[in-house]
Amino acid sequence: MRRVKAVLQELAEADISRIVEMAWEDRTAFEAIEAQFGLNEPSVVCLMRLHMKASSFRMWRKRMAGRVTKHAVLRGAKLLRHRAAHTRQS
Repeated sequence: MRRVKAVLQELAEADISRIVEMAWEDRTAFEAIEAQFGLNEPSVVCLMRLHMKASSFRMWRKRMAGRVTKHAVLRGAKLLRHRAAHTRQS
């Protein structure tokens, strides 16, 4: 928790907002957040706990528990990159 608070002091409010948004999305892996912002999964969980209402945090954690798409190692090759339906080729 101490490390997360130190990192949060260095991040801009826009970066924190983006991390929360990425963590909330089902298809964004924790590894993508770590690559972009340097926060591993436990750090993201701490950040979410600090920046969300308790009920919203519990709902998010329940949704994330065991979700394959949140971990790049567990994802299949089909889920490597999200593309909007209107940009997909047949």
